Amino acid sequence: MRKQKCSLDLYSNFLLASQTRYSGAELSRVAPDDDPMSHDAVAKWLSRSDFRPADIWNQAKPLVDMKSGYLIADDSVLDKRYSRNNELAKLQYSGNEHGLVKGIDLVNLLWTDGKRFIPVDYRIYQKDIDGKDKNDLFMEMLQRAVNRGFYPLYVLMDSWYGSVKNLKFIRKRNWHFICNLKSNRRVSVAKGTYVSIQDLKLANKQVMKVWLKEYGNILVCKLVAKNGDITYLATSDLALTGYDDFTGHFSNRWKIEEFHRGIKQTTGIEKCYSIKSRSQQTHIFAAFIAFFKLERERIVAGVSWYEQKISITRIFVANYLNCAKA
Repeated sequence: MRKQKCSLDLYSNFLLASQTRYSGAELSRVAPDDDPMSHDAVAKWLSRSDFRPADIWNQAKPLVDMKSGYLIADDSVLDKRYSRNNELAKLQYSGNEHGLVKGIDLVNLLWTDGKRFIPVDYRIYQKDIDGKDKNDLFMEMLQRAVNRGFYPLYVLMDSWYGSVKNLKFIRKRNWHFICNLKSNRRVSVAKGTYVSIQDLKLANKQVMKVWLKEYGNILVCKLVAKNGDITYLATSDLALTGYDDFTGHFSNRWKIEEFHRGIKQTTGIEKCYSIKSRSQQTHIFAAFIAFFKLERERIVAGVSWYEQKISITRIFVANYLNCAKA
């Protein structure tokens, strides 16, 4: 059998080096001279590979401290609005678009110590295929993190993942959470009397102990934005009574937003042109591998993901300008 000419290493390097075009045809044009390949070779590799989300753990494990840091869960939509008959793309709610967009919804679990951005697990949301909603995928990834030996400072998530079922799941693992709650969640200060969390008389920078309906005791506080918008935070850690510590820990949730922006802008994760499910999944996995290459270099050399990517073409642009001048 002839050796497969395309590989995960080659393909992920191509995703890093290419600035705008991520097709198999483009890879075939720029493949190393000593190993030329056809577009079909790339297409076959994408469609026949069988990488799984669990496989990124080999990349992540050396970069994390499983007894510290934060585990952050959130989902992000890969925009596929112009992709017809894509087997993975569905109408999804996009926070960036503030509405429905055709795309592939990734549910991600990121580890951070406040400095590193390490994806440790992900799932593709496809309830019509596997019957699992986003909360099922969330708990599945947390259970795998338990099995791997994680014991984070906190699990951080937004209100989408703040259901009582999820919170009890985290508590049962002897972990603590910090999340924001929707303003209509019911809490009690006086036994048997429930009010919406937005109706609590919370002073500025006050941390209050309340009973969350169907869950138990939690601490809550509120964040007030410059425009007056209020976010209500909750934690299961009843020792976290300092407002600055409470909100400081939660501020690390923003790391997953930075990760989502970074992987989209530097790896072409949204730019697979195949409509086949398996090819899309392989491309997504390769984009994660490409991101690990960027993050390892950022950790070691202190060079941002974006600078690493643009520096690849900067050399050739400089050479072109010098030749044109001559």
